[in-house]
Amino acid sequence: MSQLAIRSLTKAYGSLKVFDGLNLEAGAGEIVVIFGGSGTGKTILLRLIAGVEEPSAGAIEIGGHDVSDIAPEHRGVGMAFQNFALFPHMSAAENIATPLRAAGAAEEKVKAGVARVARLLKIDHVLSHSPRELSNGQKQRTALARALAAEPRILLLDDPLRNVDAKLRFEMRLELPRLLRLSGATVLYVTQDYKEAMALADRIAVLAGGRFVQTATPEEIYMRPATLGVARLFGDPSINTAETSIEKDGQVTLGGARLPLSPGFLAHAGRTVTFGVRPEAVEIGAAAGLEAEVVAVTPLNERTVLLLQTMSGWEFLASLPSSAAGIPEPGSRVRASFAAEGTHIFDGQTGERLDG
Repeated sequence: MSQLAIRSLTKAYGSLKVFDGLNLEAGAGEIVVIFGGSGTGKTILLRLIAGVEEPSAGAIEIGGHDVSDIAPEHRGVGMAFQNFALFPHMSAAENIATPLRAAGAAEEKVKAGVARVARLLKIDHVLSHSPRELSNGQKQRTALARALAAEPRILLLDDPLRNVDAKLRFEMRLELPRLLRLSGATVLYVTQDYKEAMALADRIAVLAGGRFVQTATPEEIYMRPATLGVARLFGDPSINTAETSIEKDGQVTLGGARLPLSPGFLAHAGRTVTFGVRPEAVEIGAAAGLEAEVVAVTPLNERTVLLLQTMSGWEFLASLPSSAAGIPEPGSRVRASFAAEGTHIFDGQTGERLDG
């Protein structure tokens, strides 16, 4: 049985429909990242699950029971916000204790609960401090500790690393999965940072246009994106694309050259498509391939990114290990080929992935 289930969930504000029939299930202890751009409704979804807002239609089930008519404090849900939302007149310890006190826990249990999560998150030395005395990293941990204090069955995290510095964000990407698994809660984690999603998730649910366009493991999302839109959301540099069509012999014309596809794509002959290739799947120096000029070379730590342009004017990026021998100089001419595992074909009209 799923610990959390969203069934045909719809939310509208007047004529504006945010969701229309959302469905999602999350198992006990699973970390599901809700990923999408700004304005897609990620925070609204968490507020619906928490009970802060009411759905227009559909059901939210926790532990197999519909909680639509249950008050927020009785749902067994903990939530941490991107802006920390700490009470400024309370100490860190008092902030962490608020859900335990709201549930009517005895003072002895309150103290034990605060001490437990403070040790877990390594903030026991600042429990007496007020929020203004805490660093952003300590505020973030305090907000997370407050969400964990009541040992919720469901933990909702609304982009909790957005307002911390880059160093702490990187450290917490490494540390958070361990902390969340120790909590034992089913986690819904909202972010619009694809690296964060890839680092933390057991599964990623990509939200766009009021629906989940793909729900899969991080590896599946990256290697087999369901749509061109999903492919563009994951990867830095972003996927290279070009409009073309599949010819009768199963080839495509790309950058002025004809390139073969796998035989399975013959079934799509005559169809207008978008050809996509990940920059790291571009191989330079092949004896045969697409001829291009190196326009620019940009070192990015362990990777070096080349901007290439074909004779027909198509520009695309190649991402190579910086340790690779013979990285070409700007102005040189090279031949590029594309590794099959990083090449994707999408329908030119719908953007949906085509398999060959």
